[in-house]
Amino acid sequence: MMNLSLVGLIGAVIGTIIAAMVYVPLVTFVERGVRSRADGAAKGETLEQEISLLRRAVLAADIIVFAGIGYWLGGMLGD
Repeated sequence: MMNLSLVGLIGAVIGTIIAAMVYVPLVTFVERGVRSRADGAAKGETLEQEISLLRRAVLAADIIVFAGIGYWLGGMLGD
């Protein structure tokens, strides 16, 4: 059975809150880079679909990374 520590879970919640705050600047930076590299053929609906998928991927990775780091730090500080 897996044991979850309370301080680790609190750290994960704090990490998720930080991930939410970092999401907008991060996705803006990534989206700006994608739009600048897009060529004339990728303009329009295809580019918007790719950016939509990119936003979701950035959100998922952002939450996983920051929640994981928060849980790890919470577990380290709580023990």
